[in-house]
Amino acid sequence: MARAATTTDAFNAVAEPRRRAILDALANGERSVNELVEALGFTQPQVSKHLRILREVGLVTVREEGRQRHYSVNGTELKPIHDWIKGYEEMWTERFESLDDVLEELQEKPKEPNERSG
Repeated sequence: MARAATTTDAFNAVAEPRRRAILDALANGERSVNELVEALGFTQPQVSKHLRILREVGLVTVREEGRQRHYSVNGTELKPIHDWIKGYEEMWTERFESLDDVLEELQEKPKEPNERSG
């Protein structure tokens, strides 16, 4: 089965670790390509390529200022990913709470004397 193109949606776009790194670097505010290159240690062509894909799926926006472009995260487009992950977060929270209950019951249970230590 052929792999889906990375430009089809946000899920495919963030599957690539370098694009996730770029999103992480933009989490605290907008940055230029050069600032991203410096912060991440990627080459300028790599950063530009990944920013283009992130822009195409709507995960980043660009603001032009003279000859420079400033990129920022578009949180609205990340919402489908957040909503999908949230379901798993709720499931794991419930499971951990159940495990906590079982552990508390085990700790409260009186210990039986060890037959061998007698």
